[in-house]
Amino acid sequence: MGENTVEKKKGQGKAKKILLVLLIILAAVIAINYERLFRLHHVITMFEPEVIAENFRSVGEDFDENIVMKGPDEYKFRRDIKKLPETYLSKGKEKNVQNFIKDTDTTGLVVVKGDTILFEEYYNGNNEVSKAIAWSVTKSFVSALFGIAVAEGKIKSIEDSVTDYLPELKESGYNGVRIKDVLQMSSGIAFDEDYADFNSDINRMGRYFALNLPFDDFIKTLKPGRKPGTFNLYVSMDTQVLGMIIAKATGEKLSDYLSEKIWKPVGMESDAIWIIDSDGMEAAFGGLCAVLRDYARFGRLYLDGGNWNGKQIVPEDWVKDSITPDAAHLMPGKRDTADSSMGYGYQWWIPEGGEGDFMAIGVYGQAIYISPKDNIVIARTAAYDEYDEKWEEMEFESIDFFRSIAKQMGAKN
Repeated sequence: MGENTVEKKKGQGKAKKILLVLLIILAAVIAINYERLFRLHHVITMFEPEVIAENFRSVGEDFDENIVMKGPDEYKFRRDIKKLPETYLSKGKEKNVQNFIKDTDTTGLVVVKGDTILFEEYYNGNNEVSKAIAWSVTKSFVSALFGIAVAEGKIKSIEDSVTDYLPELKESGYNGVRIKDVLQMSSGIAFDEDYADFNSDINRMGRYFALNLPFDDFIKTLKPGRKPGTFNLYVSMDTQVLGMIIAKATGEKLSDYLSEKIWKPVGMESDAIWIIDSDGMEAAFGGLCAVLRDYARFGRLYLDGGNWNGKQIVPEDWVKDSITPDAAHLMPGKRDTADSSMGYGYQWWIPEGGEGDFMAIGVYGQAIYISPKDNIVIARTAAYDEYDEKWEEMEFESIDFFRSIAKQMGAKN
Protein backbone atom coordinates (compact mmCIF):
# COMPACT_ATOMS: atom_id res chain seq x y z
CA MET A 1 0.00 0.00 0.00
CA GLY A 2 1.47 3.32 -1.08
CA GLU A 3 2.12 6.27 1.23
CA ASN A 4 -0.46 8.41 -0.61
CA THR A 5 -3.14 5.75 -0.19
CA VAL A 6 -2.47 5.48 3.54
CA GLU A 7 -2.60 9.25 3.96
CA LYS A 8 -5.78 9.39 1.89
CA LYS A 9 -7.47 6.80 4.12
CA LYS A 10 -6.30 8.61 7.23
CA GLY A 11 -7.78 11.80 5.82
CA GLN A 12 -11.08 10.09 5.05
CA GLY A 13 -11.18 8.62 8.55
CA LYS A 14 -10.53 12.02 10.08
CA ALA A 15 -13.25 13.56 7.93
CA LYS A 16 -15.72 10.89 9.05
CA LYS A 17 -14.86 11.56 12.68
CA ILE A 18 -15.36 15.29 12.18
CA LEU A 19 -18.70 14.64 10.44
CA LEU A 20 -19.76 12.33 13.26
CA VAL A 21 -18.85 14.96 15.85
CA LEU A 22 -20.79 17.59 13.91
CA LEU A 23 -23.81 15.29 13.70
CA ILE A 24 -23.63 14.64 17.43
CA ILE A 25 -23.41 18.38 18.10
CA LEU A 26 -26.35 19.01 15.75
CA ALA A 27 -28.39 16.30 17.46
CA ALA A 28 -27.57 17.81 20.85
CA VAL A 29 -28.57 21.29 19.70
CA ILE A 30 -31.84 19.94 18.31
CA ALA A 31 -32.50 17.99 21.52
CA ILE A 32 -31.79 21.00 23.71
CA ASN A 33 -33.93 23.30 21.56
CA TYR A 34 -36.61 20.75 20.67
CA GLU A 35 -39.27 22.49 22.73
CA ARG A 36 -38.49 25.85 21.16
CA LEU A 37 -38.51 24.36 17.66
CA PHE A 38 -41.79 22.60 18.37
CA ARG A 39 -43.35 25.78 19.78
CA LEU A 40 -42.11 27.85 16.85
CA HIS A 41 -43.53 25.39 14.31
CA HIS A 42 -46.81 25.16 16.21
CA VAL A 43 -47.21 28.93 16.42
CA ILE A 44 -46.37 29.39 12.73
CA THR A 45 -48.92 26.74 11.67
CA MET A 46 -51.52 27.58 14.33
CA PHE A 47 -53.89 29.32 11.92
CA GLU A 48 -53.67 27.03 8.88
CA PRO A 49 -57.26 26.47 7.64
CA GLU A 50 -57.12 22.69 7.80
CA VAL A 51 -55.99 22.60 11.46
CA ILE A 52 -57.17 25.88 13.01
CA ALA A 53 -60.27 24.47 14.73
CA GLU A 54 -58.33 21.55 16.20
CA ASN A 55 -55.51 23.86 17.31
CA PHE A 56 -57.88 26.27 19.04
CA ARG A 57 -59.37 23.49 21.19
CA SER A 58 -56.03 21.84 21.97
CA VAL A 59 -53.72 24.84 22.37
CA GLY A 60 -53.84 24.45 26.14
CA GLU A 61 -52.39 20.97 25.78
CA ASP A 62 -49.59 22.02 23.44
CA PHE A 63 -47.91 24.69 25.56
CA ASP A 64 -46.91 25.09 29.20
CA GLU A 65 -49.86 26.12 31.31
CA ASN A 66 -51.24 26.79 34.76
CA ILE A 67 -54.52 25.28 35.87
CA VAL A 68 -57.44 27.41 37.03
CA MET A 69 -59.01 25.04 39.54
CA LYS A 70 -62.77 24.74 39.81
CA GLY A 71 -64.47 24.32 43.15
CA PRO A 72 -66.57 21.45 44.51
CA ASP A 73 -69.91 23.08 43.77
CA GLU A 74 -70.95 23.49 40.13
CA TYR A 75 -73.57 26.03 39.17
CA LYS A 76 -75.90 24.31 36.74
CA PHE A 77 -77.90 26.31 34.24
CA ARG A 78 -81.51 25.46 33.72
CA ARG A 79 -82.36 24.34 30.20
CA ASP A 80 -85.24 25.33 27.96
CA ILE A 81 -83.87 24.59 24.53
CA LYS A 82 -85.30 26.53 21.61
CA LYS A 83 -84.46 26.86 17.96
CA LEU A 84 -82.40 29.83 16.89
CA PRO A 85 -84.17 32.48 14.83
CA GLU A 86 -83.89 31.74 11.13
CA THR A 87 -82.74 35.23 10.15
CA TYR A 88 -81.01 38.32 11.47
CA LEU A 89 -80.72 41.88 10.20
CA SER A 90 -77.39 43.36 9.17
CA LYS A 91 -77.10 46.75 7.51
CA GLY A 92 -80.81 46.63 6.74
CA LYS A 93 -80.61 43.26 4.99
CA GLU A 94 -82.17 40.02 6.20
CA LYS A 95 -79.58 37.25 6.40
CA ASN A 96 -79.59 33.56 7.27
CA VAL A 97 -78.46 32.64 10.78
CA GLN A 98 -77.18 29.17 9.91
CA ASN A 99 -75.18 30.52 6.99
CA PHE A 100 -73.45 33.00 9.28
CA ILE A 101 -72.61 30.27 11.79
CA LYS A 102 -71.09 28.19 9.00
CA ASP A 103 -69.35 31.03 7.16
CA THR A 104 -67.61 32.27 10.32
CA ASP A 105 -66.37 28.78 11.26
CA THR A 106 -68.22 28.88 14.58
CA THR A 107 -67.15 26.05 16.88
CA GLY A 108 -69.57 26.67 19.74
CA LEU A 109 -72.60 28.87 20.43
CA VAL A 110 -74.66 29.19 23.59
CA VAL A 111 -77.52 31.59 24.31
CA VAL A 112 -78.50 32.15 27.94
CA LYS A 113 -81.42 34.15 29.30
CA GLY A 114 -80.96 34.83 32.99
CA ASP A 115 -80.09 31.43 34.40
CA THR A 116 -81.52 29.37 31.53
CA ILE A 117 -79.80 28.02 28.43
CA LEU A 118 -82.05 28.61 25.44
CA PHE A 119 -79.65 27.30 22.81
CA GLU A 120 -76.38 25.35 22.84
CA GLU A 121 -74.61 23.74 19.91
CA TYR A 122 -71.09 22.78 18.85
CA TYR A 123 -69.52 22.58 15.41
CA ASN A 124 -66.31 21.70 13.56
CA GLY A 125 -65.25 19.00 16.01
CA ASN A 126 -65.83 20.90 19.27
CA ASN A 127 -68.08 19.60 22.02
CA GLU A 128 -69.20 20.59 25.52
CA VAL A 129 -65.89 19.56 27.10
CA SER A 130 -63.66 21.35 24.55
CA LYS A 131 -61.47 23.92 26.28
CA ALA A 132 -61.36 26.48 23.50
CA ILE A 133 -58.90 29.35 23.70
CA ALA A 134 -60.50 32.69 24.48
CA TRP A 135 -57.79 34.81 22.86
CA SER A 136 -58.57 38.44 23.77
CA VAL A 137 -61.78 37.57 25.62
CA THR A 138 -59.21 36.78 28.31
CA LYS A 139 -58.67 40.53 28.71
CA SER A 140 -62.12 40.98 30.24
CA PHE A 141 -61.35 38.32 32.86
CA VAL A 142 -58.16 40.23 33.71
CA SER A 143 -60.23 43.39 34.09
CA ALA A 144 -62.48 41.62 36.60
CA LEU A 145 -59.47 40.44 38.60
CA PHE A 146 -58.04 43.96 38.57
CA GLY A 147 -61.26 45.37 40.01
CA ILE A 148 -61.23 42.76 42.75
CA ALA A 149 -57.60 43.53 43.60
CA VAL A 150 -58.44 47.26 43.84
CA ALA A 151 -61.41 46.54 46.11
CA GLU A 152 -59.21 44.40 48.35
CA GLY A 153 -56.68 47.21 48.65
CA LYS A 154 -53.95 45.15 46.96
CA ILE A 155 -53.83 47.83 44.26
CA LYS A 156 -54.19 51.28 45.78
CA SER A 157 -55.64 53.21 42.86
CA ILE A 158 -55.95 53.12 39.08
CA GLU A 159 -54.63 56.69 39.21
CA ASP A 160 -51.25 55.24 40.21
CA SER A 161 -48.66 54.71 37.51
CA VAL A 162 -47.62 51.36 36.10
CA THR A 163 -44.10 51.80 37.36
CA ASP A 164 -45.29 52.34 40.94
CA TYR A 165 -45.85 48.58 40.86
CA LEU A 166 -43.46 47.50 38.09
CA PRO A 167 -40.27 49.58 38.41
CA GLU A 168 -38.57 47.18 35.99
CA LEU A 169 -40.59 48.82 33.20
CA LYS A 170 -39.07 52.26 33.72
CA GLU A 171 -36.89 51.64 30.66
CA SER A 172 -40.00 51.05 28.52
CA GLY A 173 -42.79 53.23 27.17
CA TYR A 174 -44.86 52.39 30.26
CA ASN A 175 -42.69 54.55 32.51
CA GLY A 176 -45.02 56.84 34.47
CA VAL A 177 -48.16 55.83 32.51
CA ARG A 178 -51.35 55.94 34.55
CA ILE A 179 -52.95 52.52 35.16
CA LYS A 180 -56.37 53.82 34.12
CA ASP A 181 -55.02 54.69 30.68
CA VAL A 182 -53.67 51.15 30.35
CA LEU A 183 -57.06 49.72 31.37
CA GLN A 184 -58.68 51.82 28.64
CA MET A 185 -56.21 50.87 25.91
CA SER A 186 -54.96 54.45 25.88
CA SER A 187 -51.44 53.90 27.15
CA GLY A 188 -49.84 55.81 24.28
CA ILE A 189 -47.59 52.83 23.46
CA ALA A 190 -46.59 52.56 19.81
CA PHE A 191 -47.95 49.17 18.75
CA ASP A 192 -49.07 47.45 15.56
CA GLU A 193 -51.75 44.79 16.18
CA ASP A 194 -52.01 43.66 12.53
CA TYR A 195 -52.10 39.85 12.51
CA ALA A 196 -51.70 39.79 8.73
CA ASP A 197 -48.34 41.61 8.87
CA PHE A 198 -45.46 39.26 9.67
CA ASN A 199 -43.41 42.14 11.07
CA SER A 200 -46.16 43.65 13.22
CA ASP A 201 -45.63 44.02 16.95
CA ILE A 202 -48.27 41.43 17.79
CA ASN A 203 -46.57 38.86 15.55
CA ARG A 204 -43.17 39.85 16.91
CA MET A 205 -44.55 39.14 20.37
CA GLY A 206 -45.84 35.80 19.09
CA ARG A 207 -42.32 34.83 18.10
CA TYR A 208 -41.08 35.71 21.59
CA PHE A 209 -43.71 33.32 22.93
CA ALA A 210 -42.86 30.69 20.33
CA LEU A 211 -39.21 30.78 21.38
CA ASN A 212 -40.29 30.51 25.04
CA LEU A 213 -38.96 33.92 25.99
CA PRO A 214 -40.51 35.93 28.88
CA PHE A 215 -43.30 38.35 27.97
CA ASP A 216 -41.75 41.06 30.13
CA ASP A 217 -38.59 40.99 28.00
CA PHE A 218 -40.74 41.90 25.02
CA ILE A 219 -42.65 44.57 26.92
CA LYS A 220 -39.38 46.29 27.82
CA THR A 221 -38.75 46.85 24.09
CA LEU A 222 -41.96 48.88 23.61
CA LYS A 223 -41.72 52.65 23.16
CA PRO A 224 -44.13 55.56 23.58
CA GLY A 225 -46.00 56.76 20.52
CA ARG A 226 -48.57 59.25 21.82
CA LYS A 227 -49.45 61.11 24.97
CA PRO A 228 -51.25 58.65 27.30
CA GLY A 229 -54.97 59.14 27.77
CA THR A 230 -55.59 60.80 24.41
CA PHE A 231 -56.00 58.00 21.83
CA ASN A 232 -57.73 54.62 22.02
CA LEU A 233 -55.29 52.22 20.34
CA TYR A 234 -55.66 48.49 20.87
CA VAL A 235 -52.43 47.24 22.45
CA SER A 236 -52.52 43.64 23.69
CA MET A 237 -49.46 44.22 25.85
CA ASP A 238 -51.44 46.75 27.88
CA THR A 239 -53.35 43.79 29.30
CA GLN A 240 -50.15 41.86 29.90
CA VAL A 241 -48.95 44.79 32.00
CA LEU A 242 -52.22 44.72 33.96
CA GLY A 243 -51.68 41.04 34.63
CA MET A 244 -48.14 41.71 35.82
CA ILE A 245 -49.45 44.36 38.22
CA ILE A 246 -52.06 41.97 39.64
CA ALA A 247 -49.45 39.25 40.16
CA LYS A 248 -47.00 41.65 41.81
CA ALA A 249 -49.62 43.34 44.03
CA THR A 250 -51.36 40.14 45.19
CA GLY A 251 -48.31 37.88 45.33
CA GLU A 252 -50.35 35.24 43.51
CA LYS A 253 -50.35 33.66 40.09
CA LEU A 254 -53.16 34.97 37.92
CA SER A 255 -54.50 31.44 37.54
CA ASP A 256 -54.71 30.96 41.31
CA TYR A 257 -56.27 34.39 41.81
CA LEU A 258 -58.85 33.69 39.09
CA SER A 259 -59.65 30.33 40.70
CA GLU A 260 -60.04 31.82 44.17
CA LYS A 261 -61.94 34.99 43.26
CA ILE A 262 -64.15 33.92 40.32
CA TRP A 263 -63.88 30.30 39.19
CA LYS A 264 -64.79 28.68 42.51
CA PRO A 265 -67.32 31.27 43.79
CA VAL A 266 -69.24 31.23 40.50
CA GLY A 267 -69.29 27.43 40.34
CA MET A 268 -67.56 26.93 37.01
CA GLU A 269 -68.03 23.38 35.76
CA SER A 270 -64.51 22.65 34.57
CA ASP A 271 -60.92 23.52 35.35
CA ALA A 272 -59.58 26.08 32.90
CA ILE A 273 -56.10 26.28 31.39
CA TRP A 274 -54.01 29.43 31.24
CA ILE A 275 -50.98 29.41 28.93
CA ILE A 276 -47.74 30.67 30.52
CA ASP A 277 -44.34 31.91 29.38
CA SER A 278 -40.93 30.58 30.39
CA ASP A 279 -41.11 32.48 33.68
CA GLY A 280 -44.47 30.96 34.56
CA MET A 281 -46.34 34.21 33.88
CA GLU A 282 -49.77 33.78 32.35
CA ALA A 283 -50.55 35.20 28.93
CA ALA A 284 -52.91 37.82 30.36
CA PHE A 285 -53.57 39.24 26.91
CA GLY A 286 -55.15 36.08 25.49
CA GLY A 287 -54.15 32.70 26.91
CA LEU A 288 -57.20 31.46 28.81
CA CYS A 289 -58.79 28.21 27.63
CA ALA A 290 -62.17 27.10 29.00
CA VAL A 291 -65.38 25.30 28.10
CA LEU A 292 -68.09 27.35 26.43
CA ARG A 293 -70.59 27.24 29.29
CA ASP A 294 -68.00 28.67 31.67
CA TYR A 295 -67.55 31.63 29.31
CA ALA A 296 -71.33 32.02 29.49
CA ARG A 297 -71.23 31.90 33.29
CA PHE A 298 -68.74 34.76 33.28
CA GLY A 299 -71.10 36.67 30.99
CA ARG A 300 -73.97 36.05 33.41
CA LEU A 301 -71.80 37.40 36.24
CA TYR A 302 -71.44 40.70 34.37
CA LEU A 303 -75.07 40.66 33.24
CA ASP A 304 -75.94 40.87 36.94
CA GLY A 305 -73.45 43.63 37.70
CA GLY A 306 -70.83 41.36 39.21
CA ASN A 307 -73.33 39.73 41.58
CA TRP A 308 -73.68 35.95 41.65
CA ASN A 309 -76.89 34.71 43.24
CA GLY A 310 -76.74 37.27 46.02
CA LYS A 311 -72.97 37.43 46.49
CA GLN A 312 -71.00 40.35 45.04
CA ILE A 313 -68.03 38.76 43.27
CA VAL A 314 -66.81 41.72 41.21
CA PRO A 315 -67.50 45.15 42.74
CA GLU A 316 -70.66 46.64 41.24
CA ASP A 317 -69.07 50.06 40.71
CA TRP A 318 -66.14 48.42 38.92
CA VAL A 319 -68.47 46.60 36.54
CA LYS A 320 -70.34 49.82 35.80
CA ASP A 321 -67.13 51.78 35.22
CA SER A 322 -65.75 48.96 33.07
CA ILE A 323 -68.54 49.29 30.54
CA THR A 324 -68.95 53.08 30.64
CA PRO A 325 -66.60 55.10 28.38
CA ASP A 326 -65.73 58.28 30.24
CA ALA A 327 -63.69 60.32 27.75
CA ALA A 328 -64.19 61.55 24.20
CA HIS A 329 -61.58 59.22 22.72
CA LEU A 330 -63.39 56.21 24.23
CA MET A 331 -66.96 56.95 23.11
CA PRO A 332 -68.65 54.72 20.50
CA GLY A 333 -68.74 56.20 17.02
CA LYS A 334 -66.32 57.35 14.36
CA ARG A 335 -63.64 59.63 15.80
CA ASP A 336 -60.13 60.77 15.03
CA THR A 337 -58.87 59.68 18.44
CA ALA A 338 -59.34 55.93 18.08
CA ASP A 339 -58.55 53.09 15.71
CA SER A 340 -62.08 51.66 16.04
CA SER A 341 -65.61 53.01 15.95
CA MET A 342 -66.53 50.90 18.97
CA GLY A 343 -66.36 52.39 22.43
CA TYR A 344 -64.04 51.08 25.10
CA GLY A 345 -64.11 50.72 28.88
CA TYR A 346 -61.87 48.71 31.17
CA GLN A 347 -61.02 45.92 28.71
CA TRP A 348 -64.62 45.70 27.48
CA TRP A 349 -66.04 46.84 24.13
CA ILE A 350 -69.15 48.99 23.79
CA PRO A 351 -70.68 48.68 20.30
CA GLU A 352 -71.94 51.72 18.47
CA GLY A 353 -75.69 52.38 18.44
CA GLY A 354 -76.52 50.06 21.30
CA GLU A 355 -78.79 50.22 24.28
CA GLY A 356 -76.46 49.23 27.06
CA ASP A 357 -75.02 46.09 25.46
CA PHE A 358 -71.31 45.32 25.73
CA MET A 359 -68.84 42.64 24.66
CA ALA A 360 -65.63 40.78 25.23
CA ILE A 361 -64.02 40.12 21.85
CA GLY A 362 -61.22 37.79 20.79
CA VAL A 363 -59.53 37.31 17.43
CA TYR A 364 -60.86 34.73 14.98
CA GLY A 365 -64.41 35.06 16.31
CA GLN A 366 -64.37 34.53 20.08
CA ALA A 367 -66.96 36.60 21.93
CA ILE A 368 -69.08 37.05 25.01
CA TYR A 369 -72.01 39.35 24.21
CA ILE A 370 -74.15 40.77 27.01
CA SER A 371 -77.49 42.55 26.59
CA PRO A 372 -78.92 43.69 29.95
CA LYS A 373 -82.02 45.02 28.20
CA ASP A 374 -82.85 41.59 26.80
CA ASN A 375 -81.43 39.70 29.82
CA ILE A 376 -79.34 37.71 27.33
CA VAL A 377 -75.76 36.40 27.29
CA ILE A 378 -74.29 34.87 24.13
CA ALA A 379 -70.95 33.09 24.19
CA ARG A 380 -69.28 32.00 20.97
CA THR A 381 -66.05 30.28 20.04
CA ALA A 382 -64.85 30.17 16.46
CA ALA A 383 -61.90 29.45 14.20
CA TYR A 384 -62.59 31.87 11.36
CA ASP A 385 -59.84 31.09 8.87
CA GLU A 386 -60.41 34.27 6.83
CA TYR A 387 -59.97 36.51 9.83
CA ASP A 388 -56.78 38.19 8.64
CA GLU A 389 -58.53 39.50 5.52
CA LYS A 390 -62.11 39.97 6.75
CA TRP A 391 -61.85 40.53 10.50
CA GLU A 392 -63.54 43.93 10.56
CA GLU A 393 -66.47 42.88 8.40
CA MET A 394 -66.96 39.71 10.48
CA GLU A 395 -66.77 41.43 13.86
CA PHE A 396 -69.26 44.17 12.98
CA GLU A 397 -71.66 41.67 11.41
CA SER A 398 -71.29 39.56 14.55
CA ILE A 399 -72.67 42.48 16.56
CA ASP A 400 -75.73 42.57 14.30
CA PHE A 401 -76.02 38.79 14.63
CA PHE A 402 -75.84 38.86 18.43
CA ARG A 403 -78.20 41.80 18.79
CA SER A 404 -80.78 40.21 16.55
CA ILE A 405 -80.67 36.89 18.41
CA ALA A 406 -80.82 38.65 21.78
CA LYS A 407 -83.81 40.72 20.75
CA GLN A 408 -85.71 37.81 19.24
CA MET A 409 -84.96 35.19 21.90
CA GLY A 410 -85.19 37.65 24.75
CA ALA A 411 -88.61 38.80 23.62
CA LYS A 412 -90.03 35.33 23.05
CA ASN A 413 -89.08 33.80 26.35
